[in-house]
Amino acid sequence: MSEKILGIDLGTTNSLVGVVDSGFPILFANSEGSRITPSVVWYSKESSPVVGESARRMMTVSPNEVVASVKRKIGSGEKCKVGDKELSPEEVSSSILSHLRDVAEEASGENFTKAVITVPAYFNDSQRASTKSAAEMAGLDVVRIISEPTAAAIAYGMDKMEDKSRIVVYDFGGGTFDVSILELSEGVFQVISTSGDTKLGGDDIDIAVADFIYHKAEGSSITETSSKVRALFLDAGRKCKEVLSSEKNYNIKIPFYDGVKSFELVITIDTLNEILRPIIEKTISHCHKALIDSGFSKDDIDSIILVGGSSRIPLVHELVELFFDKKPDLSQNPDESVALGAVTHGGVLSGALREIILLDVTPLSLGVETFGGLMNVIIPRNTTIPVKRGELFTNAVAQQREMAINVLQGEREMAKDNWKLGEFAIDFDSSGRGAARVGVEFSLDADGILTVLARDTITSREKIMEIKNSAVDVDDESVEKMVNESIEHAFDDMNERLFAEAKMKSDELIPSVEEGLKMLAEDLSSQEINEINLKLENLKKALKENCPKDLKNANEALDKATEPLAVLIIEKALTG
Repeated sequence: MSEKILGIDLGTTNSLVGVVDSGFPILFANSEGSRITPSVVWYSKESSPVVGESARRMMTVSPNEVVASVKRKIGSGEKCKVGDKELSPEEVSSSILSHLRDVAEEASGENFTKAVITVPAYFNDSQRASTKSAAEMAGLDVVRIISEPTAAAIAYGMDKMEDKSRIVVYDFGGGTFDVSILELSEGVFQVISTSGDTKLGGDDIDIAVADFIYHKAEGSSITETSSKVRALFLDAGRKCKEVLSSEKNYNIKIPFYDGVKSFELVITIDTLNEILRPIIEKTISHCHKALIDSGFSKDDIDSIILVGGSSRIPLVHELVELFFDKKPDLSQNPDESVALGAVTHGGVLSGALREIILLDVTPLSLGVETFGGLMNVIIPRNTTIPVKRGELFTNAVAQQREMAINVLQGEREMAKDNWKLGEFAIDFDSSGRGAARVGVEFSLDADGILTVLARDTITSREKIMEIKNSAVDVDDESVEKMVNESIEHAFDDMNERLFAEAKMKSDELIPSVEEGLKMLAEDLSSQEINEINLKLENLKKALKENCPKDLKNANEALDKATEPLAVLIIEKALTG
């Protein structure tokens, strides 16, 4: 029998682990009897790192020695400060993963070396690669990384769906939000579209509630107090959110929060809804975007699955139903469904369960920078993965000896407005302009890890770069911002692209015309020369302005005026 494969939901707030045993997906309970392990690590000076509920309890005692919500930093290059030292997010995540493996091994009496790990659908390439690195540091071979909504759909089960079904997975976790629309057809799960924000989740709700409470207590923002007081109010905010998911009122009591003062306040569900509405409405805007991208109407959706602890909030149920005109399916355990999906998929890969075919998508476009600072998309966003796509490029300058391959991720028209994932150069033999032939191939595997190959097709020289642990130094919320800005600035971006393309044409046309006039002016009439010079001056003037339409028209006018010159140049070339 094949080696068993762990299924791990590595969450921002909580994590879970399980395996398929005797044909059934099960989740393991930790030493405290809970299947849910807080994704919190306490770095005690006296012992090895402590993970889980014990670490979370230390957040209000020694907050400077505790790291929580590390998932929000993974793949960013940002460090986690613990006392007087700094740790990478991968190191912290590896402690959580090691602990989860220990939980599985203690509960089952077996050893595990392989795992399926879930990540938010909106995780970029660097975040996926860093998650994989963290697992390797924990001694785990990651056989597959799958998106959390895909895992939730697997847990939901094909037995609940018709042969052709379309489902929405609304995943509102502790630190991330994403929504995906999937279609089941002939045993194949395909992600049709996805949208989300890797910096929007229950943590933001806790902060908003804690800030409201602290403002009532002190009349100022929670950001203005000490880390210890902040931790106490954050804990109160979290409890308030959890209690009011099933109750109408909650009496908050925070005794001696600064050593002297105590605070007490009754918060109603109506007050909580006022605090949370702006946050939850952000998730609905992503639902709208995913629905538009899918090409489906609300009537085409068969089921809406709510996933993640934050999806328990009653206002979430209300706003999701209001948007989709359909009651969400509440049959799944929102805390466990993603983990169960990972476990199930691990069982499929190990041969313990029948095969389910998964077709995931890439959430953002991937491409390269081309001459003029343009973004040339090679793999568009929402392309099904795994995928390979390539394109042939040539040299823009005569006697060029190498080509820089600047790998980009994003939705904007200009390279400068997208994220740079990496850069390398490939050499080729010096040649005239447009003579080189360099093929660039992007290969995106099932885990969403990108490999870029560049090959000189004339000499067969090639270079390969795997985009792994490349620090995309941007906030995770910029993923959502990227797509929003691509829509918001679509008109301006297109104008900038059109101007850049027209300028490249102008930069090529002006010196060619000037050189042609020097060589063949005596063969042209004075009227033709005057017309060419007039259009040449108009083009130079248009270059100084930022109107793509005027520049394009000026290019075309000069092209037309130089037709007699072009004929002479061709005749001269033919006669030697």
